[in-house]
Amino acid sequence: MAAATGVKKADKVGAEGAEGAIHRIRITLTSRSVENVERVCAELIKGAKKKNLTYHGPVRMPTKTLRLTTRKTPCGEGSKTWDRYQMRIHKRLIDLHSPSEVVRSITSINIDPDVEVEVTIAESH
Repeated sequence: MAAATGVKKADKVGAEGAEGAIHRIRITLTSRSVENVERVCAELIKGAKKKNLTYHGPVRMPTKTLRLTTRKTPCGEGSKTWDRYQMRIHKRLIDLHSPSEVVRSITSINIDPDVEVEVTIAESH
C-alpha cells in the first residue's frame, strides 16, 4: 500500500511539472464573418499582452470561397437562368508561448457563436 501511494505522488509531481512547462499553443479561429474573427483575435491578443506572453499573429490565412450554382427553374422549362451562391470562410492563426493554465484564463473570454475556436498544444523546443 505504501508503494502505491508513492507512485501516485510521483505522478502528481510529474503532472504539475508538465503544466508549469512552457508550451507552444496554436489557436485557430474560423468564421464566415470577418468582423467577428477580428474582434476575437483582438481580445485574445489583448489578454496575452496583459499577461506579458510572447505571441505571433494573427496570421491571416487565405479565404476559402465555397461556390454553388443552381438553375432558377425547378422543372427545366423557360430561360436558362442561374443562381450563384457563395460562402466565404475566414481563418486566423495565433501562436502563444506560455503554460497551458494561463491559456485557459485567456481563452475564457466571450466568443461569438459564429466563431469556431481550435486550440492545439505542443511542446516548445
